[in-house]
Order: sequence, then structure tokens, then C-alpha cells
Amino acid sequence: MTTKTATISQLGPTKSDVKRLVNVMTAMAWGVLGIGFLLCLINLSHFSDKNIGLMVGIGFLVGSVHIYVIGTAIGLVHARLNSNKDTNSSGSSGKDH
Repeated sequence: MTTKTATISQLGPTKSDVKRLVNVMTAMAWGVLGIGFLLCLINLSHFSDKNIGLMVGIGFLVGSVHIYVIGTAIGLVHARLNSNKDTNSSGSSGKDH
């Protein structure tokens, strides 16, 4: 009885997958920022820490920045990993003496 073996040539995500993730996270960040801005404007009349709507709006504003930063960081890390792979595969590792 013989066994069939298969190799996986690529284990990491592709460039288009990461680009799509970064674009989705950027769109999510803009959407959350808009919701937070609207909530803050609607509930601005009673400016107090007891105003739940205003506090949730501020939370959405802060959260949108976090979403954007995380998405951008994912894109930058993946781009750096790809540039390191390209440099290592195309450059020569030894020096001529």
C-alpha cells in the first residue's frame, strides 16, 4: 500500500489577503469613527461623565484609532517580512575574498 504525500509551498498569508485585511480594518475604523462622532454630537448638550451616550461616543472615537493603528501595523509587518524574504532570496550571502 502506498501513501500519497503533499507539500505546502506557502504557509503564510498572501499579499492580497493582507491587503484586503488592511483595507477592511481601515473601513471599519472610519465607520466606527463616524458612529462615535455622531454619538458625541447627539449627546453633547449634557456634557458630563453621567451621560452614557457621550461616553460611548468617546469610546468609539478612541476605539477607531486603535483599529486603524492595528490594521496599519499588520500591513507594515507583513510588508517588512516580504521585503526581508526578497532580500534574502535575491542577494548573495557570501563575500569574495
